[in-house]
Order: sequence, then structure tokens, then C-alpha cells
Amino acid sequence: MLPKFSYVRPDMLSNAVKHLQAEGAALHAGGTDLLGCLRERIIACDKIVSISGLTELAGIKTTPGGGLRIGTLTTITELAENATVRTNFPGLAGAAAEVASPQLRNQGTVGGNLCQKPRCWYYRGDFHCLRKGGDRCFAMAGENQFHAIFGHDHICAIVHPSDTAPMLVALDAKALVTGPQGERTIAVADLHVLPAVNVRAETVLGQGEIITHIEVPPPAKGLSTSYRKIRARQSWDFSLAGAALALVREGDKVVRANIVLSGAAPIPWRSREAEQLLTGHPLTDDSIAAAAQAAVAGAQPLRANGYKIAMFQGMLKEELHKVKKGKNEEAG
Repeated sequence: MLPKFSYVRPDMLSNAVKHLQAEGAALHAGGTDLLGCLRERIIACDKIVSISGLTELAGIKTTPGGGLRIGTLTTITELAENATVRTNFPGLAGAAAEVASPQLRNQGTVGGNLCQKPRCWYYRGDFHCLRKGGDRCFAMAGENQFHAIFGHDHICAIVHPSDTAPMLVALDAKALVTGPQGERTIAVADLHVLPAVNVRAETVLGQGEIITHIEVPPPAKGLSTSYRKIRARQSWDFSLAGAALALVREGDKVVRANIVLSGAAPIPWRSREAEQLLTGHPLTDDSIAAAAQAAVAGAQPLRANGYKIAMFQGMLKEELHKVKKGKNEEAG
């Protein structure tokens, strides 16, 4: 049963920012995650501030050169089916198509997908865990087969649940934010927070701040993108292991490689070691094997999730071999 709260639906972005500065205020867009969090008493909320009426925050526009300006209220379905996205950034369209179920993609928004709460069963259950103000992460010694193998620092082992965030990180996208102090731009790569920095926050957004748009730079010549997601249930589930790839090649040589893992860490996990091994060289069986090995070299598996190491390694080999054979999706 939902707790009692007041509800406001501002008709101006500035008014939404003012309402969100109140203690106990929560932002409502699509509501697919917020309502579940309220029912499960994960967050305390006295006031819901709905931005669903701010139509200027919806839709996808093409920027000069073929980049994107994506409104935070754009639905996941719109992102998956947009013709420009599918043409210039097929990996992003593919990542959006992997989110949840058709019903949730129709309702959920891009901003909400980036800022959703973790799905850890201890966090979502009746456990006063560290992230909810308690004194420990129950997953460390508990049921942790779906939890993080990177970035937890033995503090909190959630995995970031978004499929679109890793692909947006790989594409060097930026979030445009409006708040009480005005406007600022945050790289999507810097949007999410590791437990060692703040164990009770998922993003760097302050009270009253709203992501208004996501900007994706124009695709470089030779850019190829893809998103792979491995899950326990094919119909609808969160990622056990996933990878967003954005590679730029000149002939056979990789001139830029962005590799971001999902289902791996409390944030979308950038594999810079693998990127460095690939950059400046052609894709070969040896370089692919070395990159896949480098991507998992720093893993810190817990008691029951060590299987993810081999899963990530094998998945990256498969995806990079697709790029080598030209079977992945290229812009244009």
C-alpha cells in the first residue's frame, strides 16, 4: 500500500525545481520505479513532483552532424524505435530495446532509466542495509550471485540496473541538468556514484536538480556500436552480464575503443584496460583474447558470483569477433 503524500504537477521547469527543494520531495516522470519504491518503503516521500506535463522535456532531436538531443521524458520505446537513433547509433537503440518489458518501455523514461534505484533484494526487501542507513551490506556474506564483481570495495555490492546508461557512457554522452543553482552539464560517465564515495546515493544529482536532456555527440566516421545483454530470463530480466561497445576504426585499425560493462558494478563499469589494448591496433584473435582477459583482470568476485568472470570474458570475445567480421552495427 502506498504511503500518504501530496502531489503537484508544475507547468514550468523552474517551479518543478522549487518544489523539489522541499525535504521529502521526490521526482516523478514515468513512475515505473518510483511507485515500487514507495510501496516497498524504500524511500520516504511527503511530496511527489511530477514533471510529466513538461512537454519540452520529451522527444528526440537531431543536432548538427547527426548527434542527438534526447529529452529526459522520452520513453524507452521512443528511443528504441526512433529512426535516427537506429541509423546513427544502433547500439543505443538496441540497448533501449533490451530494457524490461514492452509495457514498462512504453511508460518508463530515459531520465528514469538513468536514475533508477538498485534492484538488490536486500535493498528492496525488509533489511536495514547500509544503503538504507544501516550498518552493513547483507550481500557481502549473503545471497550474492547477481551482485557486483567490480567497484564494490567490500562496502556495497549492488549493480547498476540500467541498460541505456552503459551505452550512453560508451558514446561519450552528456546530461544537461537544471537545479537551484542554475544549469550544469555532467558527463554520463560521471553521473553515477561508487559506494566508496557515497554509499547512500546512486547519482551526483543534488536536491532539486533535474536531468532535462541527454546530448550524444555526432557519430565519428567508422563508428560501430553494439549492446549485448545476458540475463537469466530472456523475456524480462536485469542484466547478469552486459557490454556496450563503441569502436571507431580506420580500415582494420581500431583508433578509439569504448567498452562499458553492465551487470558488473554499482555504476556502469568502464574497462579502460581493454580499451587501451585495442586502441591503435587491428582486431586479431590475439588482441581480442588479451582485451577480454584485461577486462576481468581486476574483478573482486563474491562467494557466489565468480561465474560472471568467465561470462564477461566469453561475451566480450564474441562481441569483438563480430566487430572483426563486420557483423556488428555501424552508423549510417
